[in-house]
Amino acid sequence: MLSPEDIARLVPAEQDRFRSPIPTRPVASDEYLPAPQSAKQREFEARVRSLGSELARQQGVSRRRFFQGAAGMAAAFVAMNETFGPLYLVSRAEAQTPELANARAASLKGQFIMDMHTHFLRDDTRLEGFVRSREAVGKAGWNPALVGKPQTLDDLKFANYFKEIYLDSDTKVALISGSGSEEPRDWFLTNEMKAQARDNVNGKAGARRMFSHAIFMPGLPGWLDKVDEDIEKLKPDSFKGYTVGDNTNKHLARHPWHLDDEKLLYPFYEKLAKAARTRPSLANVCVHKGLFPESVTQRFPDLLRHADVRDVAKAAKDWPQLNFVIYHSAYRSGPVAPSWEQFERTGRIDWVTDLSEIAGKHGVKNVYADLGQIFAQSTVSEPRLCAAMLGQLVMGLGADHVVWGTDAVWTGAPQWQIEALRRLEIPEEMQKKHGFAPLGAADGPVKSAIFGGNSARLYHYKPEQRAALASDFVATAKAEYDLHGEGRTNLRYGYMQPATG
Repeated sequence: MLSPEDIARLVPAEQDRFRSPIPTRPVASDEYLPAPQSAKQREFEARVRSLGSELARQQGVSRRRFFQGAAGMAAAFVAMNETFGPLYLVSRAEAQTPELANARAASLKGQFIMDMHTHFLRDDTRLEGFVRSREAVGKAGWNPALVGKPQTLDDLKFANYFKEIYLDSDTKVALISGSGSEEPRDWFLTNEMKAQARDNVNGKAGARRMFSHAIFMPGLPGWLDKVDEDIEKLKPDSFKGYTVGDNTNKHLARHPWHLDDEKLLYPFYEKLAKAARTRPSLANVCVHKGLFPESVTQRFPDLLRHADVRDVAKAAKDWPQLNFVIYHSAYRSGPVAPSWEQFERTGRIDWVTDLSEIAGKHGVKNVYADLGQIFAQSTVSEPRLCAAMLGQLVMGLGADHVVWGTDAVWTGAPQWQIEALRRLEIPEEMQKKHGFAPLGAADGPVKSAIFGGNSARLYHYKPEQRAALASDFVATAKAEYDLHGEGRTNLRYGYMQPATG
């Protein structure tokens, strides 16, 4: 987690009074330090403020209300193009004409989207850094609405999670993930809690709307027995692990591990391979990699060799019957400017390029890239880097081996990320220079595969299950919400660097 000293230098993302459809500053959970707002992001913020005010006046609504709608989202991407160059397929006409924007949004709202990387926190969580930070804002008088008001973690718990994932976005199916810890009280959710949430949602919906991970923690006493117990009793849809061990409390990480540790991990893979004969999705091994910038490296140098992808190829080659899904696409993270400069100078990006080359170098076909924070961070900070990373992953692993995940609700309702991928195109000069293929239309084959087709294949999600989503309880609730609900709040949760300039 972030240290108290780190948190003292940050501000709660929820208290950003300017609710742009696209974040104007990097937002982080308490797992890593967010980068400061860049000059380009300040420029974007100024542009989107001005454009939003202008168009809201023309349409006779408040700026906040304008930004809740499809035209407001389009305006944000117009401002992104004016700031970073023409990377997003959008026009001023769409931003100026709600009918045009709404028609486009309506034409895509049925798109099949499986977000297989989402989070919320347990009701009895003690990870209250968010709460302490909000209270400090009130005591300092920065936000009068918080003065003397008790703060809670409710925005990061299930009720708001359900609203933001299923009602405020076009997401159709989500997977509840989590993070384990050497300290039992600091698990985001226990494996039992994730399974119960999944079963509750699916039971109420009358369709398969939710999947759940079980977290595995190699090296902890009795961990393999716990795997057996979880498979039998909880019936997880797949397992997820953190090779650094305890990612939440890295100072407690006494059991880091490598994917290719034959003695420690291969007995686990054997269990999964056996279980997958009757429950095929258990062949998916989801692994957190990356998000280990220089600042974290300096504090925890011994964990660095566990955070990169050096251990992926051998494990994938030795276990072709399993699928290794690398979360965050192993993006090392930190301020994106050095990553963009590195790409311009060398054509490489730590450690995304290494991941993208595994299939070609080692002849394996069972390595997948989850987007997660790779997309959320780079889209708002340097969309050219975002385009480059997608280009590398699609070229190296294949468009059929890149899967959608947003890491919401840390980043708020995921609709802005959905719209970003729908509109993003790799610039033509980048395509020519690096051999990247275009990403294509919002509902074209590449983006449709990334959004849902690839995960549907990995998790054996059947056509009849997809068809059932059109008329289940969630679909009914969303239709009612679209007519009478408060609308998307454009809130984010976690921490940001204070505004500068």
